[in-house]
Amino acid sequence: MEKGPRRRLPRAERARRAVEVAALHGGVAHRADLRRAGVTRADIRSEVLAGRWSIAGLHTVVIGASEMDGVARLWQAVWESGSGAVLDGVSALVASGLSGFTLEKIDVAIPGNHRARRLEGVHVHRRRTLGPIRGAGLPRTTTERATIRAAQWARTDRTAVLIICLVVQQRFVRPEQLLSAWLATRGGPRHQLLDAAVRDVCDGAHSLGEFDFSALCRARGLPAPTRQKVCRGRAGRIYLDVLWEDIGLVVEIDGGHHALALAPVDDALRQNEVTLSDKVVLRVPVLGLRLTPDAFMDQVARGHALLTERAA
Repeated sequence: MEKGPRRRLPRAERARRAVEVAALHGGVAHRADLRRAGVTRADIRSEVLAGRWSIAGLHTVVIGASEMDGVARLWQAVWESGSGAVLDGVSALVASGLSGFTLEKIDVAIPGNHRARRLEGVHVHRRRTLGPIRGAGLPRTTTERATIRAAQWARTDRTAVLIICLVVQQRFVRPEQLLSAWLATRGGPRHQLLDAAVRDVCDGAHSLGEFDFSALCRARGLPAPTRQKVCRGRAGRIYLDVLWEDIGLVVEIDGGHHALALAPVDDALRQNEVTLSDKVVLRVPVLGLRLTPDAFMDQVARGHALLTERAA
């Protein structure tokens, strides 16, 4: 026996059901989800014609008269970009709750053999394999993979390193987890920079080697400093990365781990103790030496010249 046409819902009931569906997606609903909730095509058409809802693609219906916000745009990007689409790169990180970063575009990955659809403000990446996917909430790649891809796709080296720092500092991924994923990565854009940055941020024991800093000093014509000098402070021993003892200039080279947890507190206490012992302390983030070595070494050279003149 043939089924008759589905009965249309009263306006108040269709609105209630649609709002329940859209509440899970930032104010938008997939047509398939609306059908499962009993909202028919005719119901949708009536609401759109009345100006209460609007259409944002083949599958996306905006419930209510307001424009789509950030979360709704992410859902639209996944639904409209093609079958099997997931958020990737920095978009996946923002969907996971990353703060301190504004999306310029939405990155979406789809299987390479699937058809992609163009959507304004969305960059679709075809991938042979998507890898593990986080299915709860917005479908997206795992945090460690999304971090690596976000850094590879970033507009600038500075942005790439910022993304790595933010993800680890905000504890979206364990450092050893990100490092492991990176070591399994082969090739890709800015590989040399990212190799150094990931190791600096993820491995607390790893920092720019003494030999590397000494080479930078020699290139500036600076005399060789004492390295890993042990001094006495009120709270015990203090280890100084670099010290020119004759003029009292200290350079502290901070690895990425210095920004984590209570490390800034310990660093501040140590620096204050050294400063109170009548020394000048310059702080040089190891990532700064990766990105802008000349700017930081300019400061070191100026500090050395200034204190040498004072000591004369």
